[in-house]
Amino acid sequence: MSAAAVMAIQARGLHVQLGGRAVLQGLDLAIASGQWTCVVGPNGAGKSTLLKALAGLLPAQGQVHWRGRERSGIHRREQARELSWLGQGEAVSLDLRVFDVVMLGRLPHQNWLATPTAQDQAMVEAALQATQAWDWRARSLAELSGGERQRVLLARALAGNAPLMLMDEPLANLDPPHQVDWLEQVHCLRAQGTTVLSVLHEIGMALHADSLVVMREGRVAHHGAPSEASTRQAIEEVFEHRIRILPIEGQWVVLPKA
Repeated sequence: MSAAAVMAIQARGLHVQLGGRAVLQGLDLAIASGQWTCVVGPNGAGKSTLLKALAGLLPAQGQVHWRGRERSGIHRREQARELSWLGQGEAVSLDLRVFDVVMLGRLPHQNWLATPTAQDQAMVEAALQATQAWDWRARSLAELSGGERQRVLLARALAGNAPLMLMDEPLANLDPPHQVDWLEQVHCLRAQGTTVLSVLHEIGMALHADSLVVMREGRVAHHGAPSEASTRQAIEEVFEHRIRILPIEGQWVVLPKA
């Protein structure tokens, strides 16, 4: 099996310009299948832009492959079955019921104007149960807090059951216990073979990933496992050594530099 065959997502020479400014500058990246990869870096490094470009949500120059196939050659409906997306600050009608919002994640699997199948119903229920949002299923989004809405949008992404899942700041508005729940969900996704690529500001949580992509000024400064000293050093460097990553009771902990 070739190296390309085991890569879930590959980018070559990825360039993105926004407002006349180069945000991604000839970026190359390969994301391994069935693993959780986390993108970290300071504000303005291009993390969210990278995820959107990989998902096809922004115009970009260069090549992007999903599971060995060039993304541009994949029909849009098939793209929606291949990749689930959870973005930050997504606009969703607040009048929609929670159950209906999560059912939107099943649309790529349904025929045009067809009613949801028993499998669709079961997938939506499972996603709502996994995010502890099942009890709100009949409520509107307007009745929920920001953190509760975030859990509903995560359930929508889970309901799609796609082999690739991209999440941009999925921990936004989540309190610490539900951040831990999210981490457990990611581990479950990885166990079932899903490739997860996320952007996190929470470096301590990111250090639980299989690999880290450390970005600076639109480029990949480092890509490696959290267990590697070079990865932790790269994180400290892109944050101008204002943080330290230290082992405490068997876990890596991020502390401000004294």
